[in-house]
Amino acid sequence: MKHNMAYNQPILKYQNNKFIETTDCYVTEFPLTIMINGEEFATIICSPNNLRELVIGFIASEGVIMKKDEIKRITIDDSKGFAHIELTKIIDPNYKKYTQRMISSCCGKSREFYFNNDAATAKISHSKLKINPQQIISMMDKLHTESKTFKETGGLHNAAISDGDNFYEHRSDIGRHNALDKLYGHCIEYNIPIRNKVLIFSGRISSEILIKAAKIGVGIILSKSAPTNLAIDLADDLNITSVGFIRDGSFNVYSHSERIIRSL
Repeated sequence: MKHNMAYNQPILKYQNNKFIETTDCYVTEFPLTIMINGEEFATIICSPNNLRELVIGFIASEGVIMKKDEIKRITIDDSKGFAHIELTKIIDPNYKKYTQRMISSCCGKSREFYFNNDAATAKISHSKLKINPQQIISMMDKLHTESKTFKETGGLHNAAISDGDNFYEHRSDIGRHNALDKLYGHCIEYNIPIRNKVLIFSGRISSEILIKAAKIGVGIILSKSAPTNLAIDLADDLNITSVGFIRDGSFNVYSHSERIIRSL
């Protein structure tokens, strides 16, 4: 069963001092419950596309798997909203505390969850990749150009992973974490090396997004928007180059500027 990313629905619109009946396009929220070895692990509120990649990226970023070979089978039943995963191993009992945990589209987490799990699975980047200003601006322009559903609805987060030259993959989702997990899952699925890649993101760089980038293993994250102070502190600690406010041919480098080529 195929679900639409967005729907056109009739609405009442107020404009130019009058009401008119028209239509508007809005995004789909889709609950996907992840079952691991027959037990409920989490329910993700997501956009109903690239679900296999989302599941793989999610369980990898949660630290449930360390490599693709630990997945025996994945079955997606999108008609009922379930993803059934069989692993070649038994899940560590410590992960039982995440069973039946709801991951909302806004991805809010408690401080305990943040420190107990996210910080434990984040990686210090050892990326040797360097990029120049033209590549930074070009990658952000490409993200904007390919964000078709966002232009229709205004309701999605967009993300891409690239090497700055030939490799580029784009994903969208109502959840910012989900968009990144889909990219991570794609790279795991197709054995694409991640270390010397760049994450391009449409939203602000929060501490949670920075941690997600660290889990994926990239060394550079680009954003059209601003970072938070905690995100920059984490970027400094995790050796990640963070670049924000990429607009109209300019940008700000907030951490580890050594990866940005300054000679033009």
